[in-house]
Amino acid sequence: MKKDHKKVIYWLLTGCLLIFIMVVVGGITRLTHSGLSISNYKLISGTIPPMNDVEWQEAFNLYKQYPEYQKLNNQFTLQDFKDIYFWEWLHRVIGRFIGLVFFIPFLYFLIKKQLSKATIKKSIILLCLGAFQGFLGWYMVKSGLVDNPDVSHYRLAAHLTTAFITFAYTFWVALDLIFPHKKDVNIAFRNLIRLSLAILLLQIIYGAFVAGLDAGFIHNHWPMMSEGKFMHQTVYIEQNPLYKNFIEGKSGVQFVHRILAYIVVLFILLIWKKSKKLNLTIYQSKGINILLIVLCIQFLLGVFTILLQVPVWLGVAHQIGAFFLLSAMTFTMHRFSK
Repeated sequence: MKKDHKKVIYWLLTGCLLIFIMVVVGGITRLTHSGLSISNYKLISGTIPPMNDVEWQEAFNLYKQYPEYQKLNNQFTLQDFKDIYFWEWLHRVIGRFIGLVFFIPFLYFLIKKQLSKATIKKSIILLCLGAFQGFLGWYMVKSGLVDNPDVSHYRLAAHLTTAFITFAYTFWVALDLIFPHKKDVNIAFRNLIRLSLAILLLQIIYGAFVAGLDAGFIHNHWPMMSEGKFMHQTVYIEQNPLYKNFIEGKSGVQFVHRILAYIVVLFILLIWKKSKKLNLTIYQSKGINILLIVLCIQFLLGVFTILLQVPVWLGVAHQIGAFFLLSAMTFTMHRFSK
């Protein structure tokens, strides 16, 4: 049977779009402090929200048993609870929907023999990444249900980064089908892009650290972290030993996030500069130009997010910017790798 890659490509790109929506809703969930509103996990019945006053009161009573209500939100009314419940419920429902969108068409394409052996292997990896992502989401929520009414920033970073990686890999598999022909590769330039991608992923991890620790609500100045002082003079020593300040301290984590932003800028500018000496195809040229444009937008979003003390809409926009920057980097690396 002749393979119809067009349908498979549409399936994969639909998955990319849904992961994007999932990340956006996840960002809103985090910034509205809604993530701990649902303190249990029911795969099937959890898809349906409370449908009447009795069910809403039961859900609210369950929420009252956990530290977030007891230590932070004990003034909440039922309506306040409904507001935060919505975002966490929507986030979970989209996650389930993504699972169905990946799994059911995969079975269909498998039965219809529309997938090559290589694509089957890649699709199985995608399914495993999706399942792992779901596990990480619940593992993250559990960390906020014990003593501290907030999730572990390490688990938040793992959850968010896995979502970004799942998207990037899905996009990569789609690009493999869109551009099936191999070409000569400039190894040195490809390795530069790979290194830049690794630094970008590290920056995304630190962005999650900043979100998880609410570290964007301090040092709301730019380019210095505090007015009239050099950047390093304003990093508070919050943890012992010293290194913990840069993985667990709000001040130190924001400092690293800022430094990594400058490093990402330098590497992408280096990619752009070195590309001028190469004989580029149209897609290689477009990839680098888009990468540069998205970089500028994302950098500005980061600056304004800090200066305006992380309003929800701007925090979400900054997360979306990271998503598009990763997309542009993935596309560019693919065009210089295959």
